[in-house]
Amino acid sequence: MSTTRSAEDPAARAPGLRERKKARTRFEIQQEALRLFAEKGYAATTVEQIAEAADVSPSTFFRYFPTKAAVVLTDDFDPIFIETFRTQPPEIAVVPAIRAALRHTFGDMPADQAAAAAERNELMLSEPELRAAFAEFLISSTRLLLEMVAERAGRTVEDPEAIAVSGAIMGVILSALVLSGRSLEEKIDELDRQLQRLETGFRL
Repeated sequence: MSTTRSAEDPAARAPGLRERKKARTRFEIQQEALRLFAEKGYAATTVEQIAEAADVSPSTFFRYFPTKAAVVLTDDFDPIFIETFRTQPPEIAVVPAIRAALRHTFGDMPADQAAAAAERNELMLSEPELRAAFAEFLISSTRLLLEMVAERAGRTVEDPEAIAVSGAIMGVILSALVLSGRSLEEKIDELDRQLQRLETGFRL
């Protein structure tokens, strides 16, 4: 599913050793956090317990995640998606560029990372505290998406069409995320199908 990456594409350049080490540490913290959440429950698990299980200090935990909720809400894929979207050829319209960035970002995701992402998504939907945190996260994500859409379309963030398109894209993304009983791969496939319908025009 992944797109071809050119040597000129910043997303194609392999991360350096330091970046890979940071990504691995972040992922290990998330894995230990998910294990503890499953064993003890999200509310009963503390940052100190997560740090101890991951063999890092609490201060190191906070260098990677500003809050306990951020362990569930954030991952390493957002920057890849954003960079890939921005480096799509300029003649590609907004929605096709979104679809290409999604395929590039999630098409070849390793099995352990896909499983962790799916687990975090289900946890986010089931925990009231995380749903509230996600609402705040969604506001910043929607603003960022609007900026990306406006930039690609050569519009301003106040442009009504840029607002409408970014809102429609975010609605499709949310609809795919809340589908229960689906694997991450199934959700991404469904998201791509719905974005394709958005691209060609819905007929209800």
